Amino acid sequence: MIDIVAEDLAVDFRGGHAAVEDLRFRIAAGEFVSIVGPSGCGKSTLLRLIAGLIAPTRGRLTVAGRSPAENRKKAHRLSFVFQEPNLLPWRTVADNIRLPLELQGVPADRQRALIAESLRLIGLQPSDVSKRPAMLSGGMKMRVSLARALVTSPNLILLDEPFAALDDLMRTQLNEELNRLWNQQQWTSVFVTHNVAEAVYLSQRVLVMSPSPGRIIAEIDIPFGLTRPSDLRSDARFARLCGEVSQILRAGVC
Repeated sequence: MIDIVAEDLAVDFRGGHAAVEDLRFRIAAGEFVSIVGPSGCGKSTLLRLIAGLIAPTRGRLTVAGRSPAENRKKAHRLSFVFQEPNLLPWRTVADNIRLPLELQGVPADRQRALIAESLRLIGLQPSDVSKRPAMLSGGMKMRVSLARALVTSPNLILLDEPFAALDDLMRTQLNEELNRLWNQQQWTSVFVTHNVAEAVYLSQRVLVMSPSPGRIIAEIDIPFGLTRPSDLRSDARFARLCGEVSQILRAGVC
């Protein structure tokens, strides 16, 4: 299992502009944490730091007790889900899901078993596996993107606004699907979103960031059980927590 610890973390871009500054937080192994904040506050930068795609300018970041750069060398099981599905248009559904297995050199017979299990987890039908991305709806493309992320059995998943481009109904359905999958798999999850209700619905904790340079200005514990029923959104406690997060966001911007 993967835990994440940040101490006085900062990233300066070229020209001296600070993207994030003085970040301090801890994410426990198996925890689902969402990050909300105004546009440009460094939420995606934070995910790239955790993934080891960029290095901090100052401070210390450890993932499972090691720096992200060390983890990349040791190839711990990390998946990154982006806002766009980023499917290869010439590949079928099955072959898009297969890609990370090919890169890891997994034997072909093992690939078939893992792809079948990944498809089962995210609810795609056998008739979908031979389709190409142009034949899929936006929601189905995102399901394939999730299946591709899950096929390597990750212990850490980073999600950068994966449902932002979807309509409200599909977003709600995929939120419920993601909660179900997390309950089954118990990966450590860091989820970036602009949608407060989505953050509250999915998370055990919500971290609120300030405008650039991004800092953590609040941590809100979400007291609901691990399994989140669809009618949770109509619960008065849910509305109260959404209001609390929104108020902190507004106060941080003003």
